[in-house]
Amino acid sequence: MAEAGDSLGRVLLASVYPLVSTRALARPFTYEVPSGTVKGAVVAVRLGRRATRGVVADVGVEPPEGIEPAPIERLVGEIPPLLVDLALWLADYYGSTPARALELVAPVRRAPRGERPSPGARDALPGEPQPASLTAEQASALERIVAALDVGVGDHVLLHGPTGSGKTEVYLQACAAALDRGLGTIVLVPEIALAPQTVGRFRQRFGDRVAVLHSSLGDAERRDERDRIASGEARIVVGARSAIFAPMRGVGLIVVDEEHDTAYKQDSDPRYDARTVAAKRAALEGAVAVYGSATPRPESWARLDRVALGMRIGAPLPRVTLVDLRREAGYPLSAPLLGALGELADGGGRAILLLNRRGVAPAIHCRACGLTRRCGRCDVSLTLHSDGALHCHHCGHVEPVPRSCPACGSVDLARIGAGTQRLVTELERRVPELELHRLDADVTARPGAVREILAGFMGADRAVLVGTQMVAKGHHISGVSLAAVVDADTGLSLPDFRSEERTFQLVTQLAGRSGRDAPGRVLVQTFQPDATPLRHAVNHDVEGFLAGELERREVLGYPPFRNLVSILVSGPEPGEPLAALRELRERLEDARVEAELLGPASVLRLRGRHRAQLVAKTTRPRTLARHASALLAAASRPMRRDGLTVVVDVDPQSL
Repeated sequence: MAEAGDSLGRVLLASVYPLVSTRALARPFTYEVPSGTVKGAVVAVRLGRRATRGVVADVGVEPPEGIEPAPIERLVGEIPPLLVDLALWLADYYGSTPARALELVAPVRRAPRGERPSPGARDALPGEPQPASLTAEQASALERIVAALDVGVGDHVLLHGPTGSGKTEVYLQACAAALDRGLGTIVLVPEIALAPQTVGRFRQRFGDRVAVLHSSLGDAERRDERDRIASGEARIVVGARSAIFAPMRGVGLIVVDEEHDTAYKQDSDPRYDARTVAAKRAALEGAVAVYGSATPRPESWARLDRVALGMRIGAPLPRVTLVDLRREAGYPLSAPLLGALGELADGGGRAILLLNRRGVAPAIHCRACGLTRRCGRCDVSLTLHSDGALHCHHCGHVEPVPRSCPACGSVDLARIGAGTQRLVTELERRVPELELHRLDADVTARPGAVREILAGFMGADRAVLVGTQMVAKGHHISGVSLAAVVDADTGLSLPDFRSEERTFQLVTQLAGRSGRDAPGRVLVQTFQPDATPLRHAVNHDVEGFLAGELERREVLGYPPFRNLVSILVSGPEPGEPLAALRELRERLEDARVEAELLGPASVLRLRGRHRAQLVAKTTRPRTLARHASALLAAASRPMRRDGLTVVVDVDPQSL
């Protein structure tokens, strides 16, 4: 790439998007660039009095009428041109700005800091050797994917089958086929907790050609990995959702593992869904996108070409037993669960216990007046942690546990429910023979922590892994003979149309961790044994559950039959978000948008701000989001004056 001020001179005009967050500047500007500058160049520019970076979106444009373009200051980097197109599409679809989307593909490049070990080598768990042969179903699935690779026009496949049916081996051999054809592979996992095992498997086969990208990497590590990808040294990328923006050229295969997982949705602007972005990148690259899951989303089941792996390899699926907590005195450890853990303590083996709540107890309750201690800034109860303090899991507020009720003065305060910390304490008391390991957000923030916890569990003779939903996600661990859902009702009562889907997925996924190489059993503790998702989970009945779920959603007009767009307004005063959304609804109705509008309605106050939400069901989400964003932009000045902020979320994963 030519440098500014070189012998070729500045003879071209380019369309450049400055990387500034102001929506008023969310458009391209014309600059002079050196000859040889290409689409995807990252440049330093002046925008008024401000110095900023920009990304070249087009070269050889016509000069704007009546304006003399300024020259760029210098060239600072380059990204593949295709990523510019991907970012601009993302900004349009999700109602973000081009600058915010382009920052995903062109992050700030940090200065080198000397030699460091590869994060892949540091964090990877041991991988398994390649099997002598594939099953007939695996061979058929691989043939289907390789045939699409050879066509090279873009394809999307749902690879589904029970846990242990060999999906990962299909990924690995499809990746080898892509490499043989000179093509690269991006492998997405929903959480960083899954990265060590996945990286280990790919490094076992492909060595240093594997790079890692996720949010736990340091700035210098991330820069080093991006450099290896951009140079072509690493032709395989493994990472969480942001890895879909890897600066790789010639992508032939994109794998979205555990595609049902909601962690693929970004919860800040741009609110992209990596699964949808993967489909778009595959289309732009002419690549094959493979979506894999034992419990596919209803959207994927309805829309994608299915390739099935019908049977678990080497062992049958474990027997699942519901434990009716209405008939049990013990909580969180029922008599059947304690009995199963006792057998483990006597005979050896490993167990995984899922409790999808952190802390000691999710609430402190006054027995005298009924008051539950709540966060002063959020409409949620405070969670008791083992440090003896009450924590808000939304805003981070921490306060000491009161000695008496602040409302009535009673000292009769009860701990309601249980979290992972209390579960560990109960296990230490009831089955001290078992080695305990905990995996939740409170213990995994430190780099390398996930690998250490999983390695310790895998190396123990008699051990229990306790954790939140991350323990159910894709871990392949030998010797697990018992898996238990301590409280299957946690998500069933949530006011969200996906609550039954998520409960089914969580229970079925955890069940799949048991009995991969030996007879296994699964216990599911619940107060609602007749609930639809649990009835299907007991029988590992994925197709039956999805058939019923799709029938229900078609009647109600939920995805995949219509898309959702959520518009959330927050502000310092309780009535203003509702008033703003009522006015927005009237404007949308006047414009005759093609949508069913629900609300607005007040939702939980968070971080001291009152919130309200308007939800739209539509078959044209981009059009609706664009229309709503334009109306909100027109009202931005009075909204800022009133302290109101707005979030437009296309395809939200929670309501």
